[in-house]
Amino acid sequence: MHKNKIFREFVCNLSIEETAELCFKTSRTVTQWDSGKTIPPECKRLMRYAKKRQISDHKSWEQFTMIHDRLELPTGQLVAPQQILIGIALLSIQSELELKTTSKLIRYSRELARMLVESKSHT
Repeated sequence: MHKNKIFREFVCNLSIEETAELCFKTSRTVTQWDSGKTIPPECKRLMRYAKKRQISDHKSWEQFTMIHDRLELPTGQLVAPQQILIGIALLSIQSELELKTTSKLIRYSRELARMLVESKSHT
């Protein structure tokens, strides 16, 4: 089974017919992709968008994906819309405790980002 077929069927959960309709292609073209012919980047993007796996093509959203009704963070954590709203509300309160917490979170985030960059450079 070619990686294109795995991408279409298992990652995007699309049938040949759904993919053809979505990308304005024929079923024959999609079958050729499944056999190894290169999928055009714009069609791959449409397929990801259709199943809400890719949120945006902007680089800052690169590691974020949608899994069903949850946003998957780069850390692997799945969050619901309510959790995001609560987090934003807590950050906007700006009490002294929240400011200290925010400061610590930023420090941890920077350290994690540094560690991720280092681990990618060692592979």
